[in-house]
Amino acid sequence: MALSPFFSGDSSLWAMPDSMRQMMSLGDEMFRMLDEPGRTFVRESRAMANTAVDVKETPTAYQFVADLPGLSREEVKVQLENGNTLVISGERHRETKTGEAAGDKYHRIERSTGKFMRRFTLPDNAELDKLGAQCKDGVLTVTVPKMPPKEPEKPKVFDVQIS
Repeated sequence: MALSPFFSGDSSLWAMPDSMRQMMSLGDEMFRMLDEPGRTFVRESRAMANTAVDVKETPTAYQFVADLPGLSREEVKVQLENGNTLVISGERHRETKTGEAAGDKYHRIERSTGKFMRRFTLPDNAELDKLGAQCKDGVLTVTVPKMPPKEPEKPKVFDVQIS
């Protein structure tokens, strides 16, 4: 019986579901606007996580090769943290051309901008004091030499005098 007024044909009651739909759509619009900073964070996080790095081990060294197109060596940092953590970080800024007019607008922006950072824990046999980096044509190569393998200890042999 409580639902009967909705089906009675009264026009004011039939208008109520439309106004409810409008209120709900306003709520959706508000949540979409509030969620915009979250989308930006996700986009920047993906850019950070999508910084491609190849890790290669050779007989004498470990190599970390990162694709960083459009970045100069001044925009990239290579650091060693906590004794054995290699950190590659930097920031890509949106390009602004000096000839761009104030009324120019982009129709699509696909290249990621913002900060990026990758961390790698180095193994115990890495020579951390000989770490080197080279940046050429948008490719950063960090080389961490390996310590030479330890000579296996020869067992000590003692001669015992027999009395």
